[in-house]
Amino acid sequence: MKIGVKVGDVMTRDFVSVTPDNSVADCSKEMIKNKVGSLIVKENQHLMGIITEGDIIRAIAKKKDLSMIKAREIMSKKVLTIPPSEDIYDALLKMRGKMTGKSLRWLPVVIKGNVIGMLTLKDILRIEPSLFEIATKYTPIKEESEKIKLIALRKKRKGLASGDVWSKEGECEECGLYGILYDIEGRMLCEECREEEEKE
Repeated sequence: MKIGVKVGDVMTRDFVSVTPDNSVADCSKEMIKNKVGSLIVKENQHLMGIITEGDIIRAIAKKKDLSMIKAREIMSKKVLTIPPSEDIYDALLKMRGKMTGKSLRWLPVVIKGNVIGMLTLKDILRIEPSLFEIATKYTPIKEESEKIKLIALRKKRKGLASGDVWSKEGECEECGLYGILYDIEGRMLCEECREEEEKE
């Protein structure tokens, strides 16, 4: 199934990037400033890796001084990429883990190792909303525990704080993944982001 829309037509050209020598403290500031969950690490235009929120959280968990750690020390070097000429349907299958078994929220767009853009699920679904079903199909869901939680929450819905109530299915405002969402102080968050929010 081809959509007829190329990755290069919908990718984000104004992506946020850092160099391998930027400190992790600077990387976290860039994420907050630009409201993104990942950063391209590049040297000149060459893709070197990706840093995600998870990478930074792991560094914090090890109680390291983020100002003393370089991006190159925690970035993921093995990055799945896509050329701008590929169809967005094929890009979505890559992102949902159909081919690799690993679900991703973004793909760097590269030509001969040089990064020219970033493709996200939002970019694809903005252009072709009918792909929503495929976007959610390969997203791992903790089926049984989730069902039990939903039943309990629906029974107790009245009188509970908004953050405890399952509201709808859709796109998480924090990470962009699709699934069951909770209303956390007016923001619709998935289970993982909800748990992170409650830890803070």
